[in-house]
Amino acid sequence: MSKSRIIIALCCVVFFFGKMNISAQAKLATKQENKLIQPPYLKAGDTVAIVAPSGILKNRTDEIEQAKALLKSWNLNVVVGKHVFSQANHFAGTDDERCEDFQKALDDPKIKAIWCARGGYGTVRILDKLDYTKFNKKPKWIIGYSDITALHNQVHNEGFQSIHAMMCVSLTDDKVGLEDTISTFKDAIFGNSLSYTLKGSKYNREGNATAPLVGGNLTVLHTMLGSKTSIDVSGKILFIEEIGEYEYHIDRMLQSLKRAGYFDNCKGVIVGDITKVRKNTTAWGKPVEQLIIDALAEYNFPIAFNMPAGHEKDNRAMIFGRTVELKVGKDNSTLNFNNNK
Repeated sequence: MSKSRIIIALCCVVFFFGKMNISAQAKLATKQENKLIQPPYLKAGDTVAIVAPSGILKNRTDEIEQAKALLKSWNLNVVVGKHVFSQANHFAGTDDERCEDFQKALDDPKIKAIWCARGGYGTVRILDKLDYTKFNKKPKWIIGYSDITALHNQVHNEGFQSIHAMMCVSLTDDKVGLEDTISTFKDAIFGNSLSYTLKGSKYNREGNATAPLVGGNLTVLHTMLGSKTSIDVSGKILFIEEIGEYEYHIDRMLQSLKRAGYFDNCKGVIVGDITKVRKNTTAWGKPVEQLIIDALAEYNFPIAFNMPAGHEKDNRAMIFGRTVELKVGKDNSTLNFNNNK
């Protein structure tokens, strides 16, 4: 074969495989742009599993009983994981026991939602033990906040929506201050519309964005970096909340996320409750709102403060993976969830 024919043949091969590669990349991009799958909303007669993938539930039987009563008042059936009240030092049972309960709930087709009893710490220790094969065929809502952010990340990367909302230990005898927390939780699981008007803030960065909502606890999002459970925030709106951290810890986490490219194509940030900020010997010198604005100064997406979600009694439900419309002003902000019911 002449040299010219060899060159032509090689060019054809390069063109063919290059076209295949571009096609594969286009398919991947299309898949990533597709809306996350919405598990079926609950209806009367459905069953909810209460499980404890994280911290110990010592002396918390009253709260679990109240959670069961709440679900039953909505005509839902309840099953409680075998190991919910198990104790293994810091955790609600060993890693294997907590994983067993969660896996059973994932696999059981009769269970339509998995409600986490509490957060704390421990979910990350079972993430890599979980198998989503049956869940992918019959998805269900996974509900919780704080340490449950790790599961929200994992479910998001599996391609499904989940619910950031109250947990069983949020309940108290009188339920004073929990009215909106409970009602929005109910709205979220039964498919009623969710729409919030947030109190204004002088720190708000004005603007509008429409994109899927992701996020959760800042510490957990930070600890997921570099793992297969880290989420891609590109083209999305990020929600963050935190409790019990020093301001310099919050800044350090935001700087780490920023250096990892977390915010490069982010469409907006919603800041929930950042509570019980610890006092450092050397004061940070600025309020936490200014800290966040300073850390994200190089970006031009809108930033809304005062989302009532996180570690306070008023913890409004949000659907992660759902497209939301965010409008941020100084006087107030609005957050509307597109209803796919």
